[in-house]
Amino acid sequence: MKLSPAIFALCLSLSTAAVFAEDAKPADQPADKPAAPKKISALEATNYYDKTMIVTGKVAQVSVRPTITFINLDKKHPDSPFVAIVFPRATNQFPDVKNLLGKQVEIKGKIAKHDDKPQIILSSSNQLTVIESATNAPAPAVPAAKPEDKYADVLSS
Repeated sequence: MKLSPAIFALCLSLSTAAVFAEDAKPADQPADKPAAPKKISALEATNYYDKTMIVTGKVAQVSVRPTITFINLDKKHPDSPFVAIVFPRATNQFPDVKNLLGKQVEIKGKIAKHDDKPQIILSSSNQLTVIESATNAPAPAVPAAKPEDKYADVLSS
């Protein structure tokens, strides 16, 4: 039996397509999904200007002014290595901003340089995540009592 060139070409293309289909991504997975932003400390932010990152740190100071709100991480102004800025048009996104004081947070956004310091402008509440609150911190571990300490107060009297 002799195969026509058209049938041969069709069989060849189908077998090639089957091989490449094994390497293809599923249809529900985006082909060019951007990688999640890298988490960095507030001190590292100076190395990532013009990049979208997640900056982590402890809120050391919250300053609410009529035209701007500052959230300083790790240290108070002017020594803070990083600041998150909220302009009036976005203050409704952060109604409890003063309650952030002392909390460990993650701030996501494009790092900009202002007055030689890194900052991220917050425009949406999904850019700020509280990781650990000051009041929810784990209690310090209490050392277990030694068996001989059990009756120490009785024996000493």
